[in-house]
This record gives sequence, C-alpha cells and structure tokens, in this order.
Amino acid sequence: MSASTAVLKAEFRLFRREPSTLFWVAGFPAVLVTILGLIPSFREPDPALGGDRVIDLYVPVGVLLALIMAGIQAMPPVLSGYRERGIVRRMSTTPVRPGSLLAAQIVLHFAAALGSALLVIAVGRVAFGVALPGQVPGYLLALLLCALSVLGTGAVVAAVTPTVRATTAVGSIVFFPSMFLAGVWLPVQAMPDALRRVVECFPFGAASQALHQAAEGAWPGWTHLGVTAAWAVVLIAAAVRWFRWE
Repeated sequence: MSASTAVLKAEFRLFRREPSTLFWVAGFPAVLVTILGLIPSFREPDPALGGDRVIDLYVPVGVLLALIMAGIQAMPPVLSGYRERGIVRRMSTTPVRPGSLLAAQIVLHFAAALGSALLVIAVGRVAFGVALPGQVPGYLLALLLCALSVLGTGAVVAAVTPTVRATTAVGSIVFFPSMFLAGVWLPVQAMPDALRRVVECFPFGAASQALHQAAEGAWPGWTHLGVTAAWAVVLIAAAVRWFRWE
C-alpha cells in the first residue's frame, strides 16, 4: 500500500466519524430541495421563468450548495486543525508528504459533494418530476469547474487563517455570500437583469447559469464556463501561493 493510499484510507475513516459533517454535506442539500418541492406554488409552471417551475431551478442550486458545503464549510477547518496541532509539520519528517493529506481531503470532500449532488438530482426527479440533465457532458463540465472553484475558495480560506477558530469565522463570512451567488435565496434565473449580470461575474453565479442551461438540454454558455474556469485558476493559484504547512 502506498503512503498516499494509506493516508486516504485513514482520512476516510475519520471522515465517516463526523456525522454532522456528513449531514450538512451529503444530506442537507437534498433536504432543502425536498422542503422547497413540497411548496405547492413551486411545483407550478411560472410564465415569468419561461414556463419552468421554481423547483426545476432549485435542483441545480442544490447541486451547487452541496459543493459549497463541502469546499467552504467542511474542508478548511480540517486543514487548519491539522496545521494548528502540528500534524502536517510532523508528517514532513516521514515518507508521507503533507501534499498527500491535502489530496486526500480534496478527494474525500469532492466525493461527498458529488454523492450529495446525485442525491439532489434523484430527489428532484423521483419526488417532483424534475427532468434529468439534458446535456450530460456540459453538465459534468460545469460541475467540475465549479468544484475546482469551491475547493480553491476553501483552500484560500485555510491558507489565510492561522487557527481553526479563525478559519471557521472567515469560512462563515464567505459561505453566506456564496449561497446568495449560487441562488439559494433567489435563483439566478429569477434575479433582475442588472443583478444577474453582476452575479454572473462570480464563479457560483456563472456555474448556476451553466448548470441550468445544461439541465435544459443546451450546451452551457462559454462565457459562464470561462468565468468559472478563470476563478478556479485564480483561486487555486492563490491557495498554492499562500498556503503554509506550519
């Protein structure tokens, strides 16, 4: 067994022992979609939304929320905790490199978010008749780019905060605007034109539009994909530049 595989297995066992994290990452987005879908008016076609139902718009939002919960709320405190307790410093003296720990955390949280996204899509389809994504390759591409942006955001939060308490505080500050940009309180497609243009300049707003377009069966707009990709590159580069293991 390689050192990286051993780290991944150990981190997976620890990850399973955090029921609150598992709920908020894997369960809460599906619960939110279920609650919204039970509102009768949200299941009725709305001419203002081009004939779509509100619940149709909230399934991609639930997918984004799963990524945000994993990348911004769950992952950064773990990395900061390992650094604050000196675990990564001690790892640097062993054959297991600190980068293996970071890779394991990214893989685990991305897998949890992906499982949550699939659950949201399944709940939307089975419980409320939401159509499955019509443009699967485009949907997966938008999902991957958004995941990179979210994980980059979380890594930046962990990089610029020295303690777990500070990481949690900054993560919460970043979390709520991220939910707004993703359309949790008001779907991006239902926002006024001026506000929507501003929101689309940020990764979660652009990703929300890209996922919605792919769900409708069209290839996501290259502008939305480009904005999400550009933010992913910038955030990951910043995290690599600023992150310290001690």
